[in-house]
Amino acid sequence: MASITGTGVNVERTAFSVILAASFCHMLNDIMQSLLTSLYPLLKDNYALDFVQIGLLTFAFQVTASLLQPAVGVITDRWPMPFSLPVAMVSTATGLFTLAYAGSFPFLVLGACLIGIGSAIFHPEASRVARLASGGRHGLAQSFFQVGGNTGTAIGPLLAAFIVIPHGQRSLGWFTLIALTGFAVLSWVSVWYVRHRRSAAGRKPASRTLPLARNRVIWTLAILVVLTATKNAYLASLSSYFTFYAIEKFGVDVQSAQMMLFLFLGASAAGVFLGGPIGDRYGARAVIWFSILGVIPFALLLPYANLFWTTVLVIVIGFIFSSAFSAIVVFAQELVPGRVGLIAGMFFGFAFGFGGIGAAVLGVLADRQGIETVYAVVSFLPLLGLLTIFLPRIPDHA
Repeated sequence: MASITGTGVNVERTAFSVILAASFCHMLNDIMQSLLTSLYPLLKDNYALDFVQIGLLTFAFQVTASLLQPAVGVITDRWPMPFSLPVAMVSTATGLFTLAYAGSFPFLVLGACLIGIGSAIFHPEASRVARLASGGRHGLAQSFFQVGGNTGTAIGPLLAAFIVIPHGQRSLGWFTLIALTGFAVLSWVSVWYVRHRRSAAGRKPASRTLPLARNRVIWTLAILVVLTATKNAYLASLSSYFTFYAIEKFGVDVQSAQMMLFLFLGASAAGVFLGGPIGDRYGARAVIWFSILGVIPFALLLPYANLFWTTVLVIVIGFIFSSAFSAIVVFAQELVPGRVGLIAGMFFGFAFGFGGIGAAVLGVLADRQGIETVYAVVSFLPLLGLLTIFLPRIPDHA
């Protein structure tokens, strides 16, 4: 990363090529991951799965990632592993290949777990690279990085609808070519990471002094975890079951339902993209307030809307709710300086983990009470966002 030293001050420039490479690979990674949830209708028919088993697949994928991500973050905070990034892509590709040729439900679970392991390895280190390349524009870098993932998640259902569903489950194997591309780009990113560490070897380590009292930091992190859990449990209800909801309530076909899911996921990507730069300008705390509280009325209206307004509402919900995640990560990293991997692993992990737990619980509810009941119940989840009023201001930040 370049620096300006003519005035005696070391000012790091934002390395956009590195941030864009990390974001691009995040997109590739999440395209492969999103194929799992996008193919639930196909897998349900091929293996005669019930909603509980659908929920267990999401649980296997997301909780595997949840349990491992904080551990990976702690380890790489102490012993950085630049070349773990291309290894993560290999694990994700192996999981996808396993799904393509699975002969039974246990092999589907194995494939989901391998994808989860790839996610656990990828996210903490890739998020660290984006922050290192940010030149101090942490919200911008985190948004660029995260929007890559959201874009990949949005593209996945389209690829599933127009490639995998017409050509069958084994066409998943074709997407291992995406992994080879990601492997090559991440190998280049890893080389940059190594060079950056060498150039920074003589610098004074960043301060790890907490900006607030320890108990208050713990309390604030707990609130952020609850907000993350609430947000992702709600979003899991859309990403995992929205196609079934649209098909059952409105009688649309699978491809139309996938298009509605794409609109929701695309709006989520746009929200993530704008959330970080706005957070850099106005503070992460302000973005969290807008996102978490602003979504409440739209979520409460969703179960009672017709087809047109359901489409409009899921776009609005996706945009507003998703703008918070980059801000939450940056806010937490400022709360606990010097623990970038731990915070990234913890919050990306909770994002996956609580989404997985929520998906499994909602699957049970859907089997017993019907899919429409699920959306009537989860519409109240965003009310937990009222805990946002307890977030403190961080001195010199937000």
